[in-house]
Amino acid sequence: MISEVNYEKSLIINNRQLKYNGLFRADELFSTLNRAIEERGYEKREKKSEEIVAEEGRKSYVELRPYKVITNYLTLMIKIKVTLDKVTEKLESARGEKKKYQQGEMLIAFDAWVLTDYKDRWGMKPGFYFLKGLMNKFVYKTPIESGVQGILVSDTAYIYAKVKQMLDAYRPGEERPQKEEEIRKQVEEELNKEIEAEAKFLSDNFSA
Repeated sequence: MISEVNYEKSLIINNRQLKYNGLFRADELFSTLNRAIEERGYEKREKKSEEIVAEEGRKSYVELRPYKVITNYLTLMIKIKVTLDKVTEKLESARGEKKKYQQGEMLIAFDAWVLTDYKDRWGMKPGFYFLKGLMNKFVYKTPIESGVQGILVSDTAYIYAKVKQMLDAYRPGEERPQKEEEIRKQVEEELNKEIEAEAKFLSDNFSA
C-alpha cells in the first residue's frame, strides 16, 4: 500500500468521462473494472464508497485508486470515480430467462497521475527536491520518466475501453458496437492530443 502524501503528483489525464443511461448489472460493471485493472498490473484499492436511497432511486458513489509501482520512486495511479444515480431494479428477459438488472444513470470519471518520490531516491533536501520537480515538468525527463506517461495513457484507455465495450453490449441492435481495440485506439489518440495541447500551452507560457 502506497502513501500518496510522500509523492509529488503530476496529473496526466484529467476527468475523462464515460456516460451511460439504461440497463446494466452493477456486479458485472465492477467485475469488469477489477479485471481490467488487474490485467494491466495494478494493485486494487478502494478509496471511498457510499450509497443514498431516495424516492427516485438509489445513488451510489465508489472511488477506486489502483496503482502500479514502476520503480522505487515512480508509481502510476488511476483514480476511477463511479457515480450511479436514480438506480432502480428491473426484471428483463435474457437468453430465455428473466434476470434482475439495474436501470439508471452512470458516470465514470478517470483521472490519471504519475507519482514521483525524488526525495526518497536521492535523499534530496527540500530546495533541490522542488527544483527537480520543475526540471522534470518543463525541461528534461529521464528515459524512464518520459516513458511512464505513455504507459499511463495506454492503461487508462484499456480500462475505459473494457467498460465501454461491456456497456455497449446492453444495447443490442442500436448500432454496430465498437470493438475493444477500436475504442482503446480512439481514446489513446484523444488523450495524447489533450496532453500535447497542454504541453504546448505550458511551453508557450513558461518559455518566455
